[in-house]
Amino acid sequence: MLLDHLQSALDIVLSVETVLALFGGVVIGTIIGAIPGMTVTMGVALTLPFTFNMHPAVGILLLLGVYKGGVYGGSITAILIKTPGTPAASCTVMDGYPMSQNGQARKALDIALYASCFADFVSNISLILFAGLLASFALRFGPPEYFTLIVFSLTIIAGIAGENMPKGMISAGLGLFLATVGLDLVYGTNRFVFGEVELMAGLNFIPVLIGLFALPEIINHYAKKFEERGQIQALAGGHATFAEFRRCFKSIFRGSIIGVVLGAIPGIGGAPAAFLSYSEAQRTSKNPDAKFGNGEMEGVAAAEAGNNGTCGATLIPLLALGVPGDIVTAVILGAFMIHGLQPGPLLFQDNLDLIYALFIGIMISSVFLFIVGKSAIRIFSHVVLLPNKILFPMVLVLCVYGGYAVNNNPFDILVMMLVGLLGFGMLRTGIPAAPFLIAFVLGPLLEDNFRQSLLLSQGGMEIFFRNEICWIFWALTALVVFILVRRGVRNRRAAWAEG
Repeated sequence: MLLDHLQSALDIVLSVETVLALFGGVVIGTIIGAIPGMTVTMGVALTLPFTFNMHPAVGILLLLGVYKGGVYGGSITAILIKTPGTPAASCTVMDGYPMSQNGQARKALDIALYASCFADFVSNISLILFAGLLASFALRFGPPEYFTLIVFSLTIIAGIAGENMPKGMISAGLGLFLATVGLDLVYGTNRFVFGEVELMAGLNFIPVLIGLFALPEIINHYAKKFEERGQIQALAGGHATFAEFRRCFKSIFRGSIIGVVLGAIPGIGGAPAAFLSYSEAQRTSKNPDAKFGNGEMEGVAAAEAGNNGTCGATLIPLLALGVPGDIVTAVILGAFMIHGLQPGPLLFQDNLDLIYALFIGIMISSVFLFIVGKSAIRIFSHVVLLPNKILFPMVLVLCVYGGYAVNNNPFDILVMMLVGLLGFGMLRTGIPAAPFLIAFVLGPLLEDNFRQSLLLSQGGMEIFFRNEICWIFWALTALVVFILVRRGVRNRRAAWAEG
């Protein structure tokens, strides 16, 4: 039985279509990551409409390729022009750019690639080992357990994704509100449709996604004078040697583990993992000549290991529990739903071929990441010079195509534009977009499990405290709220003291 599932998975993954999609995804992601102003989330969002007619495994692996390539690609601009292509690469700037100025750009890019590929491999292994175990545990979950899990996830994501908890909660609240638009599936009544027939089916995920992440960046570009990019540094210096990799290996391995642990916790993301890995490398370094912050190779390696270590780990809660580990996996959750699949423990029972195909595919993606990064660093390093007057109109065309392609309905383009204006307002006011999207995706699940629980208990609220699983999630939620409130109070006191 197991061999039959593996054979079916291999037939899917080793097909020409899948290999080309996975390789192309890594290439596209690396290019997107190397372009300042483009984010990994935007890249995955713009790629998603092209997966509609693909086999689910092929389409999801294409998105995962874009994800993994984008996280690495952000280091190229961080090293060469002191402009991180992704937020997770912001830590790489600290030593990568000084190395580039010191004539060691090639060495910095090499060690960033080696650390990224190794951490990605460790993260993939962790996904394969732990996702199934967590899914087995999750089979004990009923509606009350899923409700408390989603409440915990929304709390931690709302608190961590923004500058302060109130803004994160506002963002999550907006997402939950828009998730209620359409027909009530229990009673069949209209909610917030305002007489518009098109809204009865609810807001489509793709137009909301593109409007929230791609359009605000385009509007912001034209709403202000675009800052000039730094001068690209020549790829000077020799390649990183095996001895140098071995010297950095301890920091790379430690950073990979840090990335896996933080990536498996919903809402943390790559940037905190990169900075924690970097600080640990600096704290434990035994190299007396190390100059962290002034061009230390070990700093580049640690930062890249930390942020790439989260890539596979963020899929652990997604596949096992149906809860996205970060904003990109929230988009990938939407891809599952578009193909009629619901991530969670039942996915391991009903679609084991797909799970094995994804596991095999992500292992191959680590190899493709190394090949693409090693052979095309020089090419991708010049992608940053693409003029914005060419880049942003191209992105806008892809946005319109993506919004329209879902249902071939012009109304979806209008939804995309309106959400884009909302996203631009959120961008300008500092309200984070991540809690909005994750709340929009998880909102129907939150409501569904809440109402199912009340039906099971005939309206009794005690069902949400029926076992230790519910109590654990309520305790974790209270702990997160306490930590975030205390942090907000401390920040406020510090601001008053400085003022």
